[in-house]
Amino acid sequence: MGASSIDSKSALIAGGTAAAVTYYLSKRHFDNKTIQLRKEKYDRDQKERTAQNATRQDSGLPNGVKLEGFQSDNVYLQDLEHLGKYFASEGEGIKNLMELGGHHAEYNKLIGPEECILANIRRGPGSTAVTRAFVRAGPRKELHFNPKKVNAAIVTCGGLCPGLNNVIREITRSLFYLYGIEGKCYGIVGGYSGFYDPKTPPIELTPDTVRHIHNKGGTMLGSSRGGFDIDKIVDFIKKKDIRQLYVIGGDGTHRGAFKIHETCMELGLHVAVAGIPKTIDNDVDYIDRSFGFITSVEQAQDAIRAAKTEAMCNLPNGIGIVKLMGRSSGYIAAHATLGSGDVDLCLVPEVPIVLDGEKGCLPHVWERVKQKGYAVIVVAEGAGEELLGESTETDASGNKKLPMIGEFLKSEIGKYFKGRGEEATVKYIDPSYMIRSVPANATDSLYCMQLGQNAVHGTMAGYTGFSVGLLNNKMCLLPIPELVATSPRQMDARGRTWERILGITRQPNTVEKKE
Repeated sequence: MGASSIDSKSALIAGGTAAAVTYYLSKRHFDNKTIQLRKEKYDRDQKERTAQNATRQDSGLPNGVKLEGFQSDNVYLQDLEHLGKYFASEGEGIKNLMELGGHHAEYNKLIGPEECILANIRRGPGSTAVTRAFVRAGPRKELHFNPKKVNAAIVTCGGLCPGLNNVIREITRSLFYLYGIEGKCYGIVGGYSGFYDPKTPPIELTPDTVRHIHNKGGTMLGSSRGGFDIDKIVDFIKKKDIRQLYVIGGDGTHRGAFKIHETCMELGLHVAVAGIPKTIDNDVDYIDRSFGFITSVEQAQDAIRAAKTEAMCNLPNGIGIVKLMGRSSGYIAAHATLGSGDVDLCLVPEVPIVLDGEKGCLPHVWERVKQKGYAVIVVAEGAGEELLGESTETDASGNKKLPMIGEFLKSEIGKYFKGRGEEATVKYIDPSYMIRSVPANATDSLYCMQLGQNAVHGTMAGYTGFSVGLLNNKMCLLPIPELVATSPRQMDARGRTWERILGITRQPNTVEKKE
């Protein structure tokens, strides 16, 4: 190679290096300049925002940017029946103080007559300006009942649920410790039939008799389905001079409670009837959740972990199936799936089950087993009616009997794998009543305390025909007809919860698209 060609190559290398250095320095300068300009803009925005917020605060306005086109002018408060419209107040002139056993304490906050909780809190451009609202729960300044004259009764109906004893305890303690009633509080044994069945006479509830019951699952009063006899129930109310009745149960039980309220009004009986929503399936409408639901979801994790262990350790092709409660709604199955993170397939009543084909659950399970070596399935007890048919048989509460979806899935999975020349080792776990018969956890215990106290606050103020619950994380009183009109509710198959399920399990989505 000649000297001239070497010099030429060196010149090219030198020129390229210079160009690269120039590009690097220019880019670095530009990047630094961009960073500086971005910082200066951020500083200006912060100063402007601080000044605007100060101006708003001086005018009594909140921080932030006012949005145009957002309205909430027309708020309609849902009517609650009040005994004061029809009966003279017995609590006139009595100051509402906490009766704490030997001394009194004033409430920090007494709820006004028009304080409310908005039901529809989501807003967007063009949203309707009309929204419904519910009466805010809590102690009132004016008492309708004189605590010295109050006799009360508490009844639990339907299936068990974590926290039932907590609610019984808090109602009882609130009656005696917050209001100092001098009458009796009766515990109705065995559901609605306990009002008249001589085999299950009522028991007297006091703070002493309920002292430790919150540490136990179930209900100290016992429960049953059916047994509603309005004439015999009203006879008990008359005989014992009951002024306040607390009914703990689901939407069917609440319909019975409202019938008691209506009958008492028709007969001129001065009685306040309050409901406390209870459903393990979390399917009472409007309220954020029912008490005991969180505990049940937590308890279901043990079954899911057991199913995973069985699936991982039993060869070949281990598969664990867990059937959870959920008659017409899949809230427990869905939330247990999300809480676990180990589930590969979740089946709920709201979403149709497709066995084979592009969106089939069986090919999905096959793929998951081939990828991981095992699979875990969670299915709600009410899922699959589109495959197995709807039963015409019902129980004492009128609930239809459900098809054997867990056993059906186990059989179909076995057939599918055998059709592909392989064996599947399928373990079926049905924790069923185990997730509902346990004591409430701390979260549900707190909720039960709020429910019990606010039910008593409502009746003492003279409200009747209402239920109490958490709405948008605030305690409120809801008219029973409004509560049961759309119950039992179902999970939105096109909502965020189901989207999260799909993200966790990666199963095919069988929900049809909206047109």
